[in-house]
Amino acid sequence: MSKRSAGILMYRLGAAGIELLLVHPGGPFWAKKDHGAWSIPKGEYGPDEEPLACAIREFEEELGSAPQAAGASAFIELGELVQPSRKVITAFAVEGDFDPAELKSNHFELEWPPRSGRQQSFPEVDRVAWFAAAEARDKIQPGQSPFIDRLFATLSHKQR
Repeated sequence: MSKRSAGILMYRLGAAGIELLLVHPGGPFWAKKDHGAWSIPKGEYGPDEEPLACAIREFEEELGSAPQAAGASAFIELGELVQPSRKVITAFAVEGDFDPAELKSNHFELEWPPRSGRQQSFPEVDRVAWFAAAEARDKIQPGQSPFIDRLFATLSHKQR
């Protein structure tokens, strides 16, 4: 069975239009990667957990505060995407705001450098930023970019 993750694509209306909140993964593997490295805040869930509950929990764990939304109806379902790794990501969008200076990510332990026998602690997310749509499409991991298109299609449909 494929691993399953759920996450939130937060958006807001900025000076240049809609902006999207993305996170940069922490740890030594991602340290020097930028384009195609950013992600929506997300995490794995099991068969007994609802995807939206997981997405909200992971947002809070990775950023340090829960997304502020007026109930479950404020979240827009963006569906699922199968990643190249075969992991299935379920995403939700919500309008909100987050100050990147307030980032307080949880940490994970990793043997680093490899085969050194030394464990180091790294933040799960080392940066968070708001991006205009075109830049977000460039920054986000390619397997997640359709979530951006789905959000804009949904918002366009709601304006009619």
